Amino acid sequence: MADEKKAIVLGCGLVGATIARELFRSGGCVVTAADISENRLERLAAEGIRTRVADLGNPEKLVGIARDYDIVLGALPSRFGFQTLRAVIEAGRPYCDISFMPEDAMELDAAARKNGVPAIVDCGVSPGLSNLMVGFAHAQLDSVEDALILVGGLPKTRRWPFEYKAPFAPADVIEEYTRPARLIENGKVVEKDALSEPELIDLPRVGTLEGFNTDGLRSLLTTVQADNMREKTLRYPGHAALMRVLRETGYFDKNSIQIGDQTVRPIDVTSKLLFPKWTYTDGEEEFTVLRVVVIGPKEGRRTRYTFDLYDEYNRKRGESSMARTTGFPCVIAARMILSGRWTQPGVFPPERLVAREPAGGVASGRGLDSSGSLRANFDHFVDELKRRDVMIEWSAEPYDA
Repeated sequence: MADEKKAIVLGCGLVGATIARELFRSGGCVVTAADISENRLERLAAEGIRTRVADLGNPEKLVGIARDYDIVLGALPSRFGFQTLRAVIEAGRPYCDISFMPEDAMELDAAARKNGVPAIVDCGVSPGLSNLMVGFAHAQLDSVEDALILVGGLPKTRRWPFEYKAPFAPADVIEEYTRPARLIENGKVVEKDALSEPELIDLPRVGTLEGFNTDGLRSLLTTVQADNMREKTLRYPGHAALMRVLRETGYFDKNSIQIGDQTVRPIDVTSKLLFPKWTYTDGEEEFTVLRVVVIGPKEGRRTRYTFDLYDEYNRKRGESSMARTTGFPCVIAARMILSGRWTQPGVFPPERLVAREPAGGVASGRGLDSSGSLRANFDHFVDELKRRDVMIEWSAEPYDA
C-alpha cells in the first residue's frame, strides 16, 4: 500500500534474520533485509521478505541506503555499530539497534537531535531489557542502593569442552572476556578484569550457573545514579576459568604476531577455530535467562524490585531464544517510532524510555500514557513481549535485609 512505511534491517545473521521475520510477520510496513551475503538473504527472500545485497561496512554507502527507507534497524557486528549509527543519523532516519558497540553512542546524541531523528540503541536483551528494568525501578524508587544484572544464553545440553555456544560472532563474545568490566562501587565507577569475581548462582528452572563480571552496564553508568551496580554474565560452571586460560595465554590478543613468513592476529585464528565449536546446529535447543534486582528506599521503606525472564528455543517457529529475546525488543522499539508513540529526537538507551526526565525535556510523543504514568513504556514492552510468548515476571516487595 502507498501509505505503508518502508523498513530495512541491516545484517541478517541469526538475530538480524529474526528481526526481519518478526517485523514482516507483524505487518504494517514493507520490510527489506540487507546483508553482504547472498546466501543469508536467500531464505528470507523465499519467505516473502525483500532483500538487498550491500556492503554494510561502508559508512558512505550506508547513508545512501538509509535514505531509501522510513526506519532502519541494526543487527551488525559490534565493530560496525558506531559508524552505522552515525551514518543513519546523517541520513536523517530513525534507528533502532542491538549492536554491542564498544564506543559511547551518546556522543552522537547532539547530532541526532540536530537532525530530528530518534535513535534507540542497545535495544536487545542485555544491554536492552536489563536497562529498561533498571530504569523502571530507578523511576519508582527514591534512590538506588544496589542494582545487579545476571544474564546468560546457553545450550540446554552441555557438551565438552566449552559447554557453550553463541548466536553471535565469536569475536563479539571474546570482546566480553577481554574488555575491562566497569562497575559502580560506593557511588564510584571502577574497573575490574572481565571474567573476575566468579561465583555460583542458583536460579529457578536453570539450576546452578556461574556468574562473572562483564562490561554490560554501559549507559547505565551515567544515566542511573546508584551506590552499587554491576552486571554478571552467566555460564555453566568452569567456563570462566577456561576462558581466562585462553586469554592469559594470548589467544585473544589483537596484536599481530609473526609465524614463519605469515603475520596473523591470534584473535582471528581463535575466532576461526571457535566458530564451528560455538555455532548452534539447526534445531538445537537453548535458553536465555535474565534476572535484574534493584534495591532502594521508596516512600521511607526499603524496597526490592526483582525482574525475571526465562525463554527457550521456540520449536514451533524454529526460533533461537537468544535471537528472540535480543531481536524482539528492537522490533518493539521500532514500532513505537513508526506508530508515533516515540518521536523525541536524540540517542536513547532503553532506560531513557522510562526515565523521570529524559535529556532534552518532555516532548510530544515521549511515550507516556494520558495520565503521564512512568509505567507506560515499560508496560508496553512487557505486553508486546508477552504477545510474542516472551514472558517477564516482576515484583516489588519490602526488603529489610
